[in-house]
Order: sequence, then C-alpha cells, then structure tokens
Amino acid sequence: MKTVFGRMFSLTMALILISCLLLGLTFRIELRRYLMDERMDTLLNNADSIANLAAAYNTTGELENNWDFQIGLSVAADVTSSEALICDEDGTVVLCSSNEMRYSYLGRSVSEDVIRKTSEEGKYFECGTLDGLFSSKKLIACVPVISRATGKELGGVVVAMEMAQVNTLLSHTTNIFLLTGVVVLIIAILATWYSSNKLALPMKELAKTAREFGHGNLSARAPSGGNNTEEMDELAAAFNNMATSLGKSETQRREFVANVSHELKTPMTTIAGFLDGMIDGTIPPEEHQKYMMTVSNEIRRLSRLVRSMLEISRIQDQGIPDEKRQKFDICESIGRALLTFEQKINAKRLNVEVQMPDNGVGVWAVEDSITQVVYNLIDNAVKFCEEDGNLYLQVESDGSKATVSVANTGPTIPEEELPLVFDRFHKADKSRSQDRDGVGLGLYIVKTIVASHGEDISVTSRDGVTRFSFTLPVKS
Repeated sequence: MKTVFGRMFSLTMALILISCLLLGLTFRIELRRYLMDERMDTLLNNADSIANLAAAYNTTGELENNWDFQIGLSVAADVTSSEALICDEDGTVVLCSSNEMRYSYLGRSVSEDVIRKTSEEGKYFECGTLDGLFSSKKLIACVPVISRATGKELGGVVVAMEMAQVNTLLSHTTNIFLLTGVVVLIIAILATWYSSNKLALPMKELAKTAREFGHGNLSARAPSGGNNTEEMDELAAAFNNMATSLGKSETQRREFVANVSHELKTPMTTIAGFLDGMIDGTIPPEEHQKYMMTVSNEIRRLSRLVRSMLEISRIQDQGIPDEKRQKFDICESIGRALLTFEQKINAKRLNVEVQMPDNGVGVWAVEDSITQVVYNLIDNAVKFCEEDGNLYLQVESDGSKATVSVANTGPTIPEEELPLVFDRFHKADKSRSQDRDGVGLGLYIVKTIVASHGEDISVTSRDGVTRFSFTLPVKS
C-alpha cells in the first residue's frame, strides 16, 4: 500500500530526474552549438587572416617558394592549433603549414563543388573530411585568396581543426555539469524527503486522531496551526467540526435514550404497581375504579409519547414535499385552534388578546402541520400561563413573510434555558413535578415542522412574558 509520503517523494524525484535530464540534454546541445559557432568564427577569421597574408606576399604568384610567407603560415597555424593549406586556382594543394603535412596533402585537390561554393559565397565551412581530403573528421573553413592588384582569385586557403578539441571541452563541461547535477540531486533528495515527511506527518496525526475517535475517545481532536499548511489546517478544522458534531449527536443520543427510558419507566412503574396492588389485594375492590382511571391515564400518556416520537421520525425522514403545500389563511387556522382551548382558558380565567389582519393572511405551507404548530404553542402558553393572566396571539405580514407570535404571562424562563427549550424531553422544571401530562416533545415537534418548511422559530422571555414567534412564506 502506497503512502502519501511515498507517492509525493516518488513523484518529486521523478520530476527532478526528468528535469535534470532535459536540462542536461538541452545544455549539451546548446553548448555544442555554441562551441561549433565559436570555432567556425575562429577558423573563418584565421582563414581570412592567412588569405590576406597570402595576397600580400603573392607578388610573383609562387607562394610555395616564398620562405617568409611559409614562416608566417606556420606561425598562424601553430597559434590557433590548426592546420592550414594553400590551394591554387584549380584547388590543388601547393603549400602546407608544416613540413609534416607536406607528404600528406601536397598535390591533392579540393573538390570543384567546394571551390564553387567558396568562390560564390566568399567562404565555406563544414564539419567533415572535405570530400576525403582529410583522413578524419575535422572542422574546416575555406576562403578565397583575392589579388590586391587585379581583384582576381589566386587560389584559396583551407584551415582545419581537430574535432577532439571541441569534444574535449564538451566532455569537461559535461563532467562538471554531471558532478553539479549529482550534488544538486542529493540535496534535492534530502530536501524532498524532509518536506514530504513533514507534509505527511500531519496526515498521520489526523489518522491517529480518527482512530482514537473511532475507538470511543470523543474528545480526540486533530492538531492545527504550527507548521501545518493552510489546506491541512482546513482539513483538521473540518474534522474537528465533524468530531464536535458527532460528539454532540452522541450526547443527544444518550440523553434521548435516558429521557425515553425515564418517560417510559415512570408510567410503566405506576401501572405495574397499581395492577399488582389490585391483584394481591393490597388495594381494596372498592378502590379499583379509582386506580384503574390512573392506569388509563398513564397508558394514554404512553400513547401520546409514542405518537409524538413517530410524528417526529416521519417529518425528519420524509420532510415537507412541495406537492403537499397549499395556500390557506393562517388567521383562520389560529382561530380554530384557539376554540379547542376554550374550556382551559375559561378555567384559568385568562384574558386573550388577538391581533390579526381583518382580511386574513394567505400562507404557503402544509395546513395540518402548521395547525399542529399553532396548537402546540397555544397549549404550551395556556399550560404555563398564571391564573387571571394574559394570552397574546398576533399575526403580522410584510408581503413576503408572515410572522406568527404566541405569548403568555407567567414565570420567566431563565436565559440559560432559552437555547434548550426546543430540545427533546427538555423541561424547565428538572424535578418534573409540573406538567405531568407533557412528554417534553411538543416544542421539539414545533421546531421540526417549522424547520422542514425552511423557516425559523425563536423564543424570548423577559419581564414575565414568554413569546414564541415563527415565520411562514406569504402566498398572494
């Protein structure tokens, strides 16, 4: 299995090697081209100098008998480490720069094609043997000898240099480049190993943290900052956010199981206790009717709990499909819901204040679900409103959103409790001595339904007034 370190190291090394090879190849080609051009210019300059010297000494037309010119020719060839030949008008070699060359080249001829090109262009250069004149490959430059007096061609000059000189310089330069390349490659390998390992280390730490988190250590978090890259910090932050969310979900799951267990345990214990009392005679027969009513109430409470949990699960799984939404008057829905609490409102002698537009407000939502939201909020408000208190219902519209508010007077909810009122099974009364009929899911269902419509719900509680407000889209 390849690691990130291995892949990064291999990729970087491959890129470095390819870059070095391409750089070396390009450098060698360009250096060879430069050396050839430089040698060509040097040879042509040397040939021009010898041609000028030959024209100056060629007063009788017989340079091969001019000892001074021969000395000058030899000196010029030795200084430039080259070989020089003097040819007549027909291209026949008549003079060499050294006596050692005399027996090899004297009497031999330069090809007519070379003579013609030299005469037409005023110079000729090649890397070769000059059509077999030389026994080995050389750098060769040819120029014509022009008479100063008549302007006619008196012959030509051939200057040749061994390719070994170019190859030796090219070899030395290549060796230096290779040595430098090896040093650079070693440094690059060390630097790449260090940087790749440094980049891979945070990933290993993240993997280690993920394993710890998977083994149940929900407090494990990936390290961030320090020498981490920006991308690694983003990844660590995303992982930590996910871990925090999962930790909260796990905490909520445990609380949910504990709360459900508590909600189920209390009525079931009551039911079992009363039934056992009636069976073993602890409760006399004349009291059976009374306690059977208590058992019936606890069973209904269990039924409400189960229905509420099923409703929440359905909404969370299915959501609110668009085809189920319709236009309806929210004011009419509030009015119908309010009528169902008439007896409870009268029993507590509550003062109800309603503020709604006379023409109603059309909204776009699932009517049954929103009616349940209104019902739960009014039920909650009536339940916790003090006797002779006030109940407020209000609907406002700005043309695009309708805001529905349900408020009541009564005990103020502590500020630290406000963010928790929509949680499952949350009750401000920790002892649960109040609201015995509730299961702590009403407000959670309200928030779930409103959120499934893509809207918001909020709560405020100050100066003895608690207000719940939620929004709905207006449909004209």
